[in-house]
Amino acid sequence: MSQQQAGQYVLKFISGKYQGGEFPLEQGSEILIGRSSDLDMVLVEDMVSRKHARISAKNGALEIEDFGSTNGTFVNGEKITKSRLKEGDRVLIGTNIIKLVHREQVAEDGGSPGMGAPSMEQQRQQAGPATRTTGATLTGSISGLIEEVPLPDLLQLFSTSRKSGVLVIRTENDTAKIYLREGRIFYATINDDPDISPYKAFYRVLAWKTGTFSLEQPTDETFDEEIDESIENLLMEGMRQLDEIMNLGDDVPELTSELVINRPLVPPLRSLTPELLDTIQLVFNYGSVSKVLNKSLASDLETMQDIVYLIRNDYMHVE
Repeated sequence: MSQQQAGQYVLKFISGKYQGGEFPLEQGSEILIGRSSDLDMVLVEDMVSRKHARISAKNGALEIEDFGSTNGTFVNGEKITKSRLKEGDRVLIGTNIIKLVHREQVAEDGGSPGMGAPSMEQQRQQAGPATRTTGATLTGSISGLIEEVPLPDLLQLFSTSRKSGVLVIRTENDTAKIYLREGRIFYATINDDPDISPYKAFYRVLAWKTGTFSLEQPTDETFDEEIDESIENLLMEGMRQLDEIMNLGDDVPELTSELVINRPLVPPLRSLTPELLDTIQLVFNYGSVSKVLNKSLASDLETMQDIVYLIRNDYMHVE
């Protein structure tokens, strides 16, 4: 990355108090970040140290350096002391997730490219008076759009930074909650539905591509069936299941679809396995794809494989 290129990038706040704000990177410059009012980028909240980190655009490279801050600096979920930055990288400082984007992309997204990007002082004025307390509690959480921070990336970031709390993800129709304890996931729900096991809820949420997220305060709530896997293993298994469901092809129905058993039912039931018979019974009792998946004792992948088989072999159809 040349010095000229370094001047073409913007630090875009995609979470935290200054969400939506932009801070331009100029060639040959450095940005001091922290809670102290005499720094370049002032982030007024308890989780940010007085002098937290520095981003420099010098000698044809962009670098970030942590100054031994109490809560650390993270790049793409990894805690760093010093690290090179490239376009698309996400930096976590306190409750602020900052993404390195090209100025042309900022303009395409409706922002103010180049020197027209708002300064941090302008952002603070827009947010209202900033004090050590209000900076930390104005939003009360790390929040943003999952279009900006995909859930796997977000969860890895929370894992390495050992966050505790309830990650609430909202879409147009559903609300999911992922419970974290010092960076480990111990429970997950969708619409607080007790029929959906925590593992199944977690794996299903990974498929969500749009919506909002916020990390709320930890809860004292306890659960009988807790998740006991590392985030890495959960993400690997969740992504595997998603990939295999996608590979089933065009016969995979939408979760909102209704399944109807064919009448007359021509193919013989005796040729089906017990698992396939269980799935037919679920379709007979509940109808909708989402309810069949929720009620099934098998994983979403296994149940969806059964549904696709039954559709392809003329036992049922989608309405």
